[in-house]
Amino acid sequence: MAGTKAYAADFYDIEVKNADGVTIYYNYINDGKELEVTSGHYIGNIVIPNEVTYMNRTRKVTSIGNKAFHNSTRLTSVTLGNSVTSIGEGAFMGCAGLTSVTIPNSVTSIGDQVFSSCSGLTSITIPNSVTSIGLFAFSSCSGLTSITIPNSVTSIGLFAFLNCSGLTSVTLGNSVTSIGEGAFDSCSRLTSITIPNSVTSIGEGAFMGCAGLTSITIPNSVTSIGNNAFVNCSGLTSVTLGNSVTSIGEGAFDGADIPTVISLITNPFNISSYIFSKNTLLNSTLYVPKGTINKYKSTAGWKDFLFIEEGDGGGSGQSTQRCEKPTISYSKGKLTFNCATSGATCKYSINDTDIKSGSGDEVKLGVTYNISVYATKSGYEDSETATATLCWIDVEPKAEGIVNGVASVRSYGVMIQASEGFFNISGLEVGTPINVYNTAGQMVGSANASANTTTVNTTLRNGEIGIVKIGDKSVKVLMK
Repeated sequence: MAGTKAYAADFYDIEVKNADGVTIYYNYINDGKELEVTSGHYIGNIVIPNEVTYMNRTRKVTSIGNKAFHNSTRLTSVTLGNSVTSIGEGAFMGCAGLTSVTIPNSVTSIGDQVFSSCSGLTSITIPNSVTSIGLFAFSSCSGLTSITIPNSVTSIGLFAFLNCSGLTSVTLGNSVTSIGEGAFDSCSRLTSITIPNSVTSIGEGAFMGCAGLTSITIPNSVTSIGNNAFVNCSGLTSVTLGNSVTSIGEGAFDGADIPTVISLITNPFNISSYIFSKNTLLNSTLYVPKGTINKYKSTAGWKDFLFIEEGDGGGSGQSTQRCEKPTISYSKGKLTFNCATSGATCKYSINDTDIKSGSGDEVKLGVTYNISVYATKSGYEDSETATATLCWIDVEPKAEGIVNGVASVRSYGVMIQASEGFFNISGLEVGTPINVYNTAGQMVGSANASANTTTVNTTLRNGEIGIVKIGDKSVKVLMK
């Protein structure tokens, strides 16, 4: 059933019923040219239209105002129109009965406290248009079990997921550069998180009290770990520190008795004796790179480990760092490979294949390249292999003004990378529809192309083939 309005809003400019007959309250913004949804005691299912006509004047609804749905505890679902670009502070704060929200690709940021204390919210899709997540944005959303941060997001605000006690897994996009203070504080059931190579800093108390975490790997991109970043993560059994870390705050791993600590840092710096628990210092094994053991034994903090060995914990007796997995990008006819490991060389192979096998005319792209690249460096283990598929999309030629001539068909390159159920697609014009199907013809994911890289989340597993349909053209891609 559509929701109804229980009480009139205190302050508003106009009230207009939506297509379901539900009264929505608005204020004029942008010199009266646009509308913003304002506060009211909304209940049930609410659909915010793209535009509203009032007194024969039609205006777009571009904003959800501060605290527009604040404490509307009987609100169950909200669908935002595609014209909405901003969601105000605390817009859905305290909406305990809210179970689903549809956020359009037009929204670029999720502000402070927007979904704070929405305890009934079990899942939410953050669109690829969002670039930042504000402070306390999802705090105390105890019903959330998993969250995927898209590649478009560059920063996660302070205490963004504080007290999300039901959260078990987090996927961070590869554009996130900082994890804010207390971002995942007290997410006690969080069992896994992969910190991407784009992250350079982990804030104070970022994972404080995440008792479900069993292991953590700090990538080589991270240079600083804040005070108490992983304090009281009592389930940790191993910690790996990347070779770019230059500062670790006090109490970073205190409150956890960690049997294995692997440090890839070749030039250890002084650390506080309070970074690790006393039990960790007296009972765990610290594995360090080959040729550095004497440095560790003479450096403040590290020398407090009673057991220090050269190796990686695998019994090899030596520590072989692995090159970072390269990234692949394509722009204006040029493929670029990049590895975060300084001095590494990228080794690539490109196969020109014509992927047209299948039924009927489902696969129409004629020229497709499968790209593989790995990084190598003397004294290092070769990196994992990165893969991508590069294909060409035909564009209708422009024939205006051509007399007795033939216009050549234009095309542009599109790059597709597939891994762990995600398709990352770049090179498309904004708004281009993308649909992904399995080999049985069932749709398993869809999105509209954003300005940079678009991520499509699917149910496909590694080893399965996805058919990526871009507009009216399709290509088969192996999930790796």
